[in-house]
Amino acid sequence: MSKPRDRFYKDVSVEGGKDGFSILLDGKPIRTPSGAALNLPTRALADAVAEEWRAQGPKIDPLTMKLTKLANTAIDRVGTDRPLAVEQIIGFARSDLVCYRAEGPAGLVARQREQWDKLIAWAKTRHAIDLKTASGITFIDQPPEALSALARTLEAHDDFALTGLNAAATLMGSALIALALIDGRLSAGEAFAAAELDRLHQEEVWGRDDEADRVARAKSEELMEIARFFGLLKT
Repeated sequence: MSKPRDRFYKDVSVEGGKDGFSILLDGKPIRTPSGAALNLPTRALADAVAEEWRAQGPKIDPLTMKLTKLANTAIDRVGTDRPLAVEQIIGFARSDLVCYRAEGPAGLVARQREQWDKLIAWAKTRHAIDLKTASGITFIDQPPEALSALARTLEAHDDFALTGLNAAATLMGSALIALALIDGRLSAGEAFAAAELDRLHQEEVWGRDDEADRVARAKSEELMEIARFFGLLKT
């Protein structure tokens, strides 16, 4: 779904089955954009997706249906090519936001060390992912064993969780922050603050910018929906 279209249904319901849970529109199951059955793994996620469909007005607005979009992506894209999804997330780890540190000013350097070092230590302890850091613009070749450990961690997740991880890593530029979010190491607010650390520091020094605030709010709202998606998968 990409453009608004006329609403064509009245009733929305959820049906359970051997393959999970389906959303019915006037008794007919929803299909993904590729024509696959929209089978969801938990009742909680199915109920939330159904509510997105119920909440539509005379026009169906895909931009207001973020959970539906994630579910479609899990089935149509990640489910048909898991290795690509894993490699995309590993790509973020190769140049992970938390691994590249400022050389100054001192306040920003200290803030990065305080928040990001904890994430790197957590990833090493929790997942055996030992990423290296550098200051300035120097590119880091991350250890192959660290990337292999990340791959094993990602492959342990199902298609839906992997979809959320990919979306979070893309939004924040960090595979580690995405992992911390799905593991519950960081809340959505904490994950957003970690990813926006540099911007927040600049804001404190130079003041707020309306356009930057607008972009940040949109990113924060999207991250909240990804975190909600993770929670619904575990319910």
